[in-house]
Amino acid sequence: MSLLALQRDFRLWLTDESHAAGARLGAGPAPGLSVYLNNYRYALMTCLSESFETTRAWLGDAGFEAACANHIDRLPPHSWTLDAYAVDLPATLEILYPDDPEVAELARIECALSIAFVGPDADPVDPATLAEVDWDNAAFRFVPTLDFLSVTTNAGAIWSEIAAGETPPPAQLLPEEASIAIWRNGLMPAFRTLEAGEAGALRLMLEGRRFPDLCITLVDRHGEEDGPALAGALLGQWLRDGIVRAIVTAQ
Repeated sequence: MSLLALQRDFRLWLTDESHAAGARLGAGPAPGLSVYLNNYRYALMTCLSESFETTRAWLGDAGFEAACANHIDRLPPHSWTLDAYAVDLPATLEILYPDDPEVAELARIECALSIAFVGPDADPVDPATLAEVDWDNAAFRFVPTLDFLSVTTNAGAIWSEIAAGETPPPAQLLPEEASIAIWRNGLMPAFRTLEAGEAGALRLMLEGRRFPDLCITLVDRHGEEDGPALAGALLGQWLRDGIVRAIVTAQ
């Protein structure tokens, strides 16, 4: 047997528990193959458990471990790093819990927070520089870890209560699909559920539009008195969140 054939059969044994592949490896290694298989599955289960502590708390140990076992059978590792194995669990949970969408959404929040935690560093804009900004031509640059998730349930509220050690609220469908902004503030990943108006405003600025464009949009929607005030309130919130890394003069 060539080394390549040996490696392929060993992989088949680990990922599919293929008895045909195990038999080709010979009778001598048979007892050791079970040890390797158990170690392989244990490593993947541990990876998922450490990556989705809040989802595990929501499902309970038995439900979560059953879902992970299904995921391990469904999808073997596909990256050089074991950390990447957690990325696809939300899709498995979506299949397993079609009538409980908060389960997959909880997992997506946890996954996105983990990705933000290891994302590129970027300091938020210094408030002391705001007085020097040319607001007539100002555009925002946001921290590179900023990302968005679409949710249909109150998964954000559930996650927050579980993380705080409190009793989470019952799962509920939202009146309409919402957006959750996720980023890293300093060393801590953070998220916040956005109202539709703020989500639209933030996406507009992410396109590179100028701050006056946002003001005009909000004036059209809310009037000449409330529009600019709302634009200022949104800017203040984004600065407090630490998601704006620079305010530049748009060309």
